[in-house]
Amino acid sequence: MPRTVILGAARTPFARLLGALAPLTAVELGTAAARAGIDRSGLEAADVDYCVFGTVVQAGQGQIPSRQVSIGAGLPEDVGSETVNKVCASGLRAIAVADAVVRLGDHRVVLAGGMESMTN
Repeated sequence: MPRTVILGAARTPFARLLGALAPLTAVELGTAAARAGIDRSGLEAADVDYCVFGTVVQAGQGQIPSRQVSIGAGLPEDVGSETVNKVCASGLRAIAVADAVVRLGDHRVVLAGGMESMTN
């Protein structure tokens, strides 16, 4: 069974309620973190073959928020994605799903994380 490793990580800062990050949607915040994580990984966006992102409140984000992140982060258009909705455990569950699909041999490089905007 293949081993999984985390090649890069990034996050957005905590901010005050209705502060500087308030105008940004969860997808915009997730996209910013995804781009930074890819940059720190030493890989190119084209190397990623799957995307899993979790979100606490999916309502109002449009269809398949993980797909919006994958496109925004520059992943190829044929890269599949899935959105996890497990409330507060969504981001961690997305990482667990990424680990599982790598270990099962379904994918080699997976972009995974969580996103939320409590203002939006």
